[in-house]
Amino acid sequence: MIQPRTMLKVADNTGAKIIQCARVLDGSNKKYAQIGDVIVGTVKEAEPRRAVKKHDVVKAVIIRQKKNFRRRDGTYIRFDDNACVILEGKTKDPKGGRILGPMAREIKEKGFEKVAALAEELI
Repeated sequence: MIQPRTMLKVADNTGAKIIQCARVLDGSNKKYAQIGDVIVGTVKEAEPRRAVKKHDVVKAVIIRQKKNFRRRDGTYIRFDDNACVILEGKTKDPKGGRILGPMAREIKEKGFEKVAALAEELI
């Protein structure tokens, strides 16, 4: 359950380290985001001289969440942290070239094939 003002780790190599959720997209009054949802966020921590700077407003897709996520087969999955991948403009393509850590396979089912292809491990 990711909501506005939630801090998320960035799991790619764009230079951002932590972003803060500002808005949950998909719907006019959607309050919470979960795995596979797109959010708008602000970069709070970033590495110097990289593609993404501090205070940039970016779109990101959530790839991991601490809250239990129910799959269609009835099983639940949960991760140790809340993490996201920064997207390129209005497309579903990742901005970075590498994604660190595991990722839920629901990302691929929701249309983010290029993000899923860069993952180290799909769970």
